Amino acid sequence: MKLPPLSLYVHLPWCVRKCPYCDFNSHTAGDSPPTNRYIDALVTDLDREGPRASDRTIETIFLGGGTPSLFTPGQIERLLTAVRARLNVAADIEVTMEANPGTVESGSPAGYREAGVNRLSIGAQSFDDGALRRLGRIHSSADIHRTVDAVKAAGFDNFNLDLMHALPAQTVATAESDLRAAISLEPTHISWYQLTLEPNTVFHARPPEDLPDEGLVGDIQEAGGALLQKAGFEQYEVSAWARGGRRCRHNVNYWLFGDYLAVGAGAHGKLSDAHGVSRYRKPANPLQYMLSMEEQSVCGQLEPVACDELLFEFMLNALRLADGFPELVFSERTGLSAAVLEEEASGAVAKGLLRRDADATWRPTELGWRFLNDLQAEFLRNF
Repeated sequence: MKLPPLSLYVHLPWCVRKCPYCDFNSHTAGDSPPTNRYIDALVTDLDREGPRASDRTIETIFLGGGTPSLFTPGQIERLLTAVRARLNVAADIEVTMEANPGTVESGSPAGYREAGVNRLSIGAQSFDDGALRRLGRIHSSADIHRTVDAVKAAGFDNFNLDLMHALPAQTVATAESDLRAAISLEPTHISWYQLTLEPNTVFHARPPEDLPDEGLVGDIQEAGGALLQKAGFEQYEVSAWARGGRRCRHNVNYWLFGDYLAVGAGAHGKLSDAHGVSRYRKPANPLQYMLSMEEQSVCGQLEPVACDELLFEFMLNALRLADGFPELVFSERTGLSAAVLEEEASGAVAKGLLRRDADATWRPTELGWRFLNDLQAEFLRNF
């Protein structure tokens, strides 16, 4: 099996407040989260991850959360310095950090850039102050503008804005207004994703009123897509839009079943070798995670992915990409043959959801892209 590109994911778990729609491994920070102790734990974790990387090169780093911008630039610099001391990193490495407008103080983006971050992902979510309040966000539209101004002043030429749609009481016009506000700030990338009611969230237990129905959501997506395309953004994934050359390399590696090391509370990793594909994860609770590092206890054991699960795991992610995937990449990253792919995909092809182009690239059809869940479910029987 040819080894795929290797990335590093770092989880920073605390937020000022838990959003009612969020199902990520995030925890309320309180008055004084033990951020220095947590960085110590991450450095210890990196010591353990080094041998797993062997002599492979890290192509991208993603600092996710939680809210990584609750950590100071000095702490982020210490973390990234530890990464470079223990792992081989590419000369052109992409280093993304998530940041929320409500936690980025004036001047902080410059500090994060000096620390080694070269791409920011800003959790704007909406430019409507009423919508932000209903979503439980701690920032305002004005905070987003101030943050982006600081990001540009710091010299960042690559940043993403996260936006949500299908919000309570949202119309096509208000969704377009959000997008126009985002576009006016000149990001290189926009993640525009639908609000969903995930299990184990406040919104799932108590759904907000006035959520758009399926027909209106479709109208919002169609109008918003046209607006983004007109503004020069290309949709390369279900929820991801980028200007030329500014796709998120870290996420593309994830969607194409690449490998990634994982450090931090609840972080998940995936590694390939001559024997197949394995996954692992770290303890989800931040305190338990820090204790496991301090006590040198075993965590993050590799668990092989069964052959009958590989097909579904690959397709679940790769089918999200507008360009689809080359047949050769499928075989290299799963160890499964092209003949297996062709046989297992025959049902989706017969239903007009999936096609194989002359260059041996598999991609969703227009119908498959529209009904992606149905397309992905075609491969669920093998999981």
